[in-house]
Amino acid sequence: MLFEEIQESVEFIHSRTGFRPRFGIILGTGLGGLAADIEAVETIDYQEIPHFPVSTVQSHAGKLILGKLAGANVVAMAGRFHFYEGYSMRQVTFPVRVMKALGVECLLISNAAGSVNADMEAGDLVFVRDHINLQPENPLRGPNDERLGVRFPDMLHTYDTDLLDLATQIAQANGIRAHTGVYVGLQGPNLETPAEYEFLHRIGGDVVGMSTVPEVLVARHSGLRVFVVSVVSNKSYPVEAIRETSLEDVIAAVSAAGPKVALVVRELLKKSGN
Repeated sequence: MLFEEIQESVEFIHSRTGFRPRFGIILGTGLGGLAADIEAVETIDYQEIPHFPVSTVQSHAGKLILGKLAGANVVAMAGRFHFYEGYSMRQVTFPVRVMKALGVECLLISNAAGSVNADMEAGDLVFVRDHINLQPENPLRGPNDERLGVRFPDMLHTYDTDLLDLATQIAQANGIRAHTGVYVGLQGPNLETPAEYEFLHRIGGDVVGMSTVPEVLVARHSGLRVFVVSVVSNKSYPVEAIRETSLEDVIAAVSAAGPKVALVVRELLKKSGN
């Protein structure tokens, strides 16, 4: 059934455009500004695409954009889906399946995240080199369709080291404060308690958020190269650094850092996509 639903979505998109993307981009909270840089060939509201969920979170536009960015053929999600919105993990990750079926070979993901590393400040970029999955459900749970991927995907080389190295070089060359780190995925939608931030730091996390990991799992299952950049929206370690944080605070902090993310993504596409 999942395979057939993917094909229906792809057929609908192909009915709108013959454009063939090579890169997929998922734009997280406060990072939708990059969408404006895309030379769009076609823009489709999520609600028009068969089997697509609809974004319910503030700052998520809910549009699929196909076009050129930095000379590369891309398909971008302006707004993503979250488990905490009430969707199943299959729904949350369905667009990644569609991207793969459209011909995407590499997935670039952005998100907003809290820092649980004392060296990582609000506004910093963190290029994710690994993750810890503390979400209560896995998008690969259930019968496996071998047409989509193997039953037990290995996670050793999930995050593409060439893209990580290239992103680090780009940040250094442009004076952008950036780190590599471990992303911890939680369900949300509440922000974490001080004790939880302390725990996440102790188990090896650098940043924490409520998305990304399900999409990465499905991307890995699909055989896609993966690059993830987190923007630190609020500092949550050490405990005395924690401040009460609202969604508006997160959006403001991440939007301010948006041009840095856009620069890194554009340069990645230029150097690895053409």
